[in-house]
Amino acid sequence: MTAVRRQPVPAPRRRSLTAGAVAAVLAGTSAAAALPARADGPVRADDGARITAEKKVADGIVDVTISSPALGASVKTRLLLPRGWKRGSAATWPVLYAFHGGQDDYTSWTRNTDIEAWARRYNVLVVMPEAANGSYADWYNYGKGGTPRWETFHTAEVRQLMERNYGAGGARAAIGNSSGAQGAFSYAARHPGLFRYVASLSGILSMRSPGMPSMLMFTNAGNGQDPFAIWGIPWADDANWKAHDPASLAGRLRGTGLFFSAGTTGRPGPGDPDVAPWDIGLLSEIAIGANNKEFKKRLDELGLPYTAHIYGDGRHNWPAWIREARSVWPALMKAIGARRT
Repeated sequence: MTAVRRQPVPAPRRRSLTAGAVAAVLAGTSAAAALPARADGPVRADDGARITAEKKVADGIVDVTISSPALGASVKTRLLLPRGWKRGSAATWPVLYAFHGGQDDYTSWTRNTDIEAWARRYNVLVVMPEAANGSYADWYNYGKGGTPRWETFHTAEVRQLMERNYGAGGARAAIGNSSGAQGAFSYAARHPGLFRYVASLSGILSMRSPGMPSMLMFTNAGNGQDPFAIWGIPWADDANWKAHDPASLAGRLRGTGLFFSAGTTGRPGPGDPDVAPWDIGLLSEIAIGANNKEFKKRLDELGLPYTAHIYGDGRHNWPAWIREARSVWPALMKAIGARRT
């Protein structure tokens, strides 16, 4: 089932060139030229977050290591550099942030999709930051706060480092799958104007709906996390849950382009593996599909425009997400003014 409200539907390689100080030369993204090193090193974020290493993975693909005060650790972010990108240039580029799901990492999108080929057709910088199993939140930690602060890492540290060192401009969009989808919508609502367009692929967008807190806590416990440390104890710390819930914050999404999709039947879709009906990837998608319908209802109540693709068959996995990402890609690019190359 496709629902549209006043918003048209758009239709590993390894080679290290780096050492720890990042004064190293990073080769150009094409045969155009090598990129000069910065004599003074990368510019830091406001809180002191800094890039400590660069690694060229392939032409136009770079992994950077970030020492993050928000996380109290060093983690990586993968970049897809646009054609013609040159270190030290005054040019800025439209930016797409691609957030990964649980039990995955910053290589997820390049490992599972053709996002490199999609991006190379446009003058866009794609940023794929590490998120671990952090649930895209500054952890509540029983009211004490502190690390890890994943929201701060993504929305402040990574953003500032990309803008100050890689030519990231102010025209931003975000796409995410599973928990990364929830993160994209939560960030958009908590930071109005941060993104011009956000796309959710099988994300939980109404975190406080019946059964959802239990599902989220069960998932995070299975990932080895303390599920109460992330947003707090459901009901007891409901204010903090509400403060991160896209449905509760939906009014703050006005002015942001919205796309969300999920399956509903619990049956495998095209390209899905042949699994038992009780497979968790099928059962979870039933719940997420119903959850997306709830979110859609909330947007309708508020009169907010969106594009929703609430489809039938499809497991909670990459074959469905690849189809949905291809579908929404032109809208993401249009929203940030990325031109075809």
